[in-house]
Parts: sequence; structure tokens; C-alpha cells
Amino acid sequence: MKCYICEKQGMDTDAVGICIICGMGLCMDHLIREEQPVWEGGYPFPSQKLGRTLPRILCEDCAAAVKKGR
Repeated sequence: MKCYICEKQGMDTDAVGICIICGMGLCMDHLIREEQPVWEGGYPFPSQKLGRTLPRILCEDCAAAVKKGR
């Protein structure tokens, strides 16, 4: 798999990760590794944020959207 962002820029770079939200392949230069909160609860609600986080790989657009929603 190739990095989607690099491909749009005319470069040929292998992807090393995939955005957990949109599924975009990303190289080391374009991925964002960020701690994300863990939620627990029944469907559909109530849910609650647990006191721990998990590392996740995000693309720039999805990372910005997650930060905006906090």
C-alpha cells in the first residue's frame, strides 16, 4: 500500500500505517500517532470515558476533526 497523501503529491512512498478513522494509508511523514480516550457503555447510551487512553494512528484531517470535537 502507498501513502495516499504522497501519491497525490506525485511521490511514491510506502505506507507504514492506516488512519483508524478513514482508512487512508500513511507514511511516517504524514501519520499522527496520538493517544485517544477509551469509551465504555451499552448501546446506544449511556457511555462513559474510561481513565485510560490507547495510541491510535490518524491522518491530519481526522486528527483535526477529533480535536475540534473535544
